[in-house]
Amino acid sequence: MERVPVLKIGDILLVSIQIDMEDQVALQLQEDLADRIVATGCHGVIIDISALDIVDSFVGRTLATIASVSRVLDAETVVVGMRPAVAITLVELGLSLPGIQTALNVELGIEMLARDRDFELPLDEDDAGEAVVSTP
Repeated sequence: MERVPVLKIGDILLVSIQIDMEDQVALQLQEDLADRIVATGCHGVIIDISALDIVDSFVGRTLATIASVSRVLDAETVVVGMRPAVAITLVELGLSLPGIQTALNVELGIEMLARDRDFELPLDEDDAGEAVVSTP
């Protein structure tokens, strides 16, 4: 099973989904992110979905669950890079994605999180590129 890498950048965890989001991958990402939030103490999560052509109802609900879990763990979630067709599909499915903020791209997502909370940015060398590629 493929896994989605989770990068730590300052006080933010960055997830860029570049693979098809099958149900098991989405569930594993949810678990990996919760573990990384606890392990790092990060207060922000950015999920880049710009490479996704389709987001089905399960993945949409999983994104909402990730945001809820993150909030309980004291981290805000921003989904970035949503394509218009994906947004239309989510609205047609009736998914409102409660608790998820959205931004057009990663840069605007970082600005949104920095504005909402006092994040430690830019990076220092210890945090740059620290990645957890969750592979079995």
